[in-house]
Amino acid sequence: MEDRVEATITVNGTRLTRRIEPRMHLIDFLREELGLTGSHVSCEHGVCGACTVRVDGEIRRGCLTLAVQADGRTVDTVEGLSDSGELAVLQQAFHERNALQCGYCTPGMLLTAQALIKEHPEATREEIREFMSGNLCRCTGYQAIIDAIETVLRTPRTEGVR
Repeated sequence: MEDRVEATITVNGTRLTRRIEPRMHLIDFLREELGLTGSHVSCEHGVCGACTVRVDGEIRRGCLTLAVQADGRTVDTVEGLSDSGELAVLQQAFHERNALQCGYCTPGMLLTAQALIKEHPEATREEIREFMSGNLCRCTGYQAIIDAIETVLRTPRTEGVR
């Protein structure tokens, strides 16, 4: 058994210090050690997007990031962003446009869509498709997901809502 390494990580606004196995992936740490099961483990190769989390404000694949790499950083999961209301507009649009079915990909889709909205508020449908292409969904056929994101992008919002 490998020696554990101490790491201090702020997860969803709570700073915590834990002893972590050096080879444990961030997604496994979040799910197994902290019980934050909103983000999912699927391909474990970084190609499906189910494990998407935000590290220091940037979306990352939790299956490609070691938990010890988050030492001194801030990690936000879908649970934290949902509880804070940060994803509320997107969640509503996904619901209204039927952009979720089984829900397995939805947390990663929401985090990626939120990054798109912040980084490219004038994105075209083609740019939405390109940005979201790293997130796989086997249920919706993507059209409803693109529609939901486009709805949020095209709907005027008050400052701070997006």
